[in-house]
Amino acid sequence: MTSGERPSTRHRRERMLELLGAGDGSVHDLAAAFGVSLSTVRRDLAALAGDGRITRTYGGAVDHRVAERSWHDKARQHRTEKGAIARTAAALVRSGDVVLLDAGTTVARLAHELRARTDITVVTNGLSTLVELADAEVEVVVLGGRLRRPNESLLGTRTDQALRGITPDLAFLGVDGLDPRRGVNCPDPEQAALKETMARCARTAWVLADGSKLAGGGGFPYWAAVPPGTGLISGAAEPGCGARDGDDGGAARHLAAFAAAGWSVLPCDRPPAPEDGPGPTPGS
Repeated sequence: MTSGERPSTRHRRERMLELLGAGDGSVHDLAAAFGVSLSTVRRDLAALAGDGRITRTYGGAVDHRVAERSWHDKARQHRTEKGAIARTAAALVRSGDVVLLDAGTTVARLAHELRARTDITVVTNGLSTLVELADAEVEVVVLGGRLRRPNESLLGTRTDQALRGITPDLAFLGVDGLDPRRGVNCPDPEQAALKETMARCARTAWVLADGSKLAGGGGFPYWAAVPPGTGLISGAAEPGCGARDGDDGGAARHLAAFAAAGWSVLPCDRPPAPEDGPGPTPGS
């Protein structure tokens, strides 16, 4: 912070840091929260980024202190939307397809939707997907590698080598955050490299992302670039589906930004009423 700032400006920027730490990183959200213009918010974010306290993202910013959440924590969030995304993705899988499933809670929901299929082959590095399909009739190929926690994925040299020998018809990727131009946000460079390989080795790649993954871009320092035309399946455009603050117009703006950047955007079906009770465990 510069010494010439007014106390009110300094206070507002400190409060912005608190909101960013809680995940509220949209320029529109911050402007509404503080009752200031979008240009004022952008100046504040630019100043905070200049001080190295935040990372600017498409349409907002994120706090450097964002921590990677556990699989179980993620599974309890946005369950209804994730189910709708999984059903929409499952409808894209044709008879005879080789389907690459990444790790992630939304991808695990897709695996659940594919349990009854006997006419496809699933290739995966996700432990939750393996548990979902362990007692199903689907043919499963496991990508070997080192177990990465907390997202329960296999990755490393062996995983990369196995992928080089496969050309999946479809790849479905899980994400922690997403930006229309930078791609998939990742906690470490090895994971970013693996997601790039997955997206590029498949004939068609789709990213599965609930609406909360679109607003802030991501809070981690690494990015996986995806090929032009990569698909995005999200419920963010549906009323009540994925908009963190209930602002469906804002959610639609996020999807429009991805479409404008060359993504193939497929909104999920409107979800049913939210489920009650605790979130699923791997294999539930």
